[in-house]
Amino acid sequence: MKSIFNTADRNEFVGRINKLNSGMPALWGKMNISQMLAHCQVPLRIALDELHIKGGLAAFLFGRIARKKLLSNQPFKPNLPTFREAKITGVKDFETEKRGLIELIKRFDAGPAALTKKPHGFFGPLTTEEWDKLQVKHLDHHLRQFGV
Repeated sequence: MKSIFNTADRNEFVGRINKLNSGMPALWGKMNISQMLAHCQVPLRIALDELHIKGGLAAFLFGRIARKKLLSNQPFKPNLPTFREAKITGVKDFETEKRGLIELIKRFDAGPAALTKKPHGFFGPLTTEEWDKLQVKHLDHHLRQFGV
């Protein structure tokens, strides 16, 4: 499994992002490419302790089940629902969002020390390996969404 903490794997993600262009259509889903780039920043910001979400009743009822399913060795399925803070609407600038996503990915060169020590607002407490796996699978999912 790839790791957000591994330089070669981070560089691979950045390379895939650099293959994107503003006119690429999604293979599934409702987001355009600029919205996807903004959306992918949200989980990274949560992992870096820059954004905090509250899961509420849905997290209490479904957080553990969702965590187990998302942490399986299967890729994320197309059209999975997302949480409110990660729903991106409106016009986003492609180059700005692309740069922002790449900058966030590069910040994981600090290793696991970069991760928040707080529980995830929806999934609850996560190990370093679980944070890592969620970031990798989420980025891969959305890059595949746009064919890279």
